[in-house]
Amino acid sequence: MVGQISPKITARDVAELPLLTLGAQLYGSNNNAIGKRATLDVFVSVAEIVKDFIVSQDAKKITILNASKRKVILALSTDPDIRIQEEFEGKLRNKVAIEIKGGTDVSNAHNRAGEAEKSHQKAKKQGFRDYWTLISKTGLSVDKLKQESPTTNSWFDVAQVLARQGDDWKEFRSRFADSAGIPLG
Repeated sequence: MVGQISPKITARDVAELPLLTLGAQLYGSNNNAIGKRATLDVFVSVAEIVKDFIVSQDAKKITILNASKRKVILALSTDPDIRIQEEFEGKLRNKVAIEIKGGTDVSNAHNRAGEAEKSHQKAKKQGFRDYWTLISKTGLSVDKLKQESPTTNSWFDVAQVLARQGDDWKEFRSRFADSAGIPLG
């Protein structure tokens, strides 16, 4: 194939090839940073929901004692971004897998939903029962997102969760408290 290219590829073309990929690398790196920041900020929102029940906390894990006096672990991880697990008879039960997609560009939203689907498929194999995706819903059809991630059974607008206001925040807060087994204050 290279031999058929006209005009012929020169040594200079090969030398400048890394410049052609630099923009894509920077774009991907920026998207990664946005996602990491959103995940950390959502974890702060989660900590606020459960603050009255925390028995231990570090940068990546919160342990609470729920209304049934069982330990519930809320942990940052990869695939899923946040997991809710409840200790029952000495074993952890995987309850909720939460994927957080912090980007806001509408053109890449369906790719983000597809990434959430891959993560939720992994979580399903780990025995999780619920699959939530936090994504910017502005300008998007949730029905179309559902086609991209059929495993996701709850969609929340990430901006509302980060701002801690709006209908999606109220629903997220309520569902999170229910899954953790705590009353809302």
